[in-house]
Amino acid sequence: MNKGFFEPFRLLVRPTASFQPPMPDASDAADRTFEDTLERLEDIVDTLEDDPPSLDEALDAYEEGVALANECLDRLEEAEQRVSELSID
Repeated sequence: MNKGFFEPFRLLVRPTASFQPPMPDASDAADRTFEDTLERLEDIVDTLEDDPPSLDEALDAYEEGVALANECLDRLEEAEQRVSELSID
């Protein structure tokens, strides 16, 4: 995994009341496309970079970001597996 991937989450944070990230629902994961998941992850990173939330909100966002990043990685691994299987045939 790219070590710099989570660098935006290492920001110093200051309190704000404007950021309330929704937690991803496992049942929603199957309904979301890879692109939608990646876009949500990018939104979280942008928010943390542009207007850092309070520490608790940042931790919630980080938790959601990790879940979304893992979801993206799982989907990429599945796609890689499918490409490998098709290449063998």
